[in-house]
This record gives sequence, structure tokens and C-alpha cells, in this order.
Amino acid sequence: MKLVTAIIKPFRLDDVRDALARIGIQGMTVTEVKGFGRQKGHTELYRGAEYVVDFLPKVKLEVAISEELVDQALEAISDAAKTGKIGDGKIFVYGIEQVIRIRTGETGPDAL
Repeated sequence: MKLVTAIIKPFRLDDVRDALARIGIQGMTVTEVKGFGRQKGHTELYRGAEYVVDFLPKVKLEVAISEELVDQALEAISDAAKTGKIGDGKIFVYGIEQVIRIRTGETGPDAL
């Protein structure tokens, strides 16, 4: 089992969700986050005053999936989130040791 975490642009979330649904992934956790990478923020003009936006709004998407779906999920997320511009985001893959569905007590892949 793997935990796939993707940091993407907020306006690409619906496209990514639809792409994951097409390959059979249903559940996910979405968190609104702020951060920066190579983009290092940008300068904006508001009511004539210029100010620097250091932390840019992003969406953190977390999906727990079986090992067999990892490659398909990575491709689906990459294709759906890509705009070709700086700041498209990153994807991280972590191993999961144990999963327990609280309601039923199911464990392992059955709990996904």
C-alpha cells in the first residue's frame, strides 16, 4: 500500500479528481495549503501598492492506494495537474505499513 501526496495548483483539483476517478480511485483527502519552491512567490499590485506574496496558495491531495495502482495514479495526477508553467507542483510517494477502517475493523488493503 502507498500514500500518494500531490501538491498542485488549486484550479487543477477538479481535473485531477476526475482523472483519478477514471482509474477507479474514489477516496482522497484534500487540504488547502500555502508554500513555494523554485517559484519563490511573486509581486502583486493592490490599490497602487506593490507587495510580495511569498507563500502561494496550493492544494495538497492525499490518496492511499494499492501498489498496483501507483503508476496509473502518478500518470493521472501528472497529466491532469500539468499546465507547463512554473509552480505546477510535486508528487511524493510513501509506503504505508498498516491501514484500519474504524467503522468495520477491516485492515490492510481491504480497508482502502
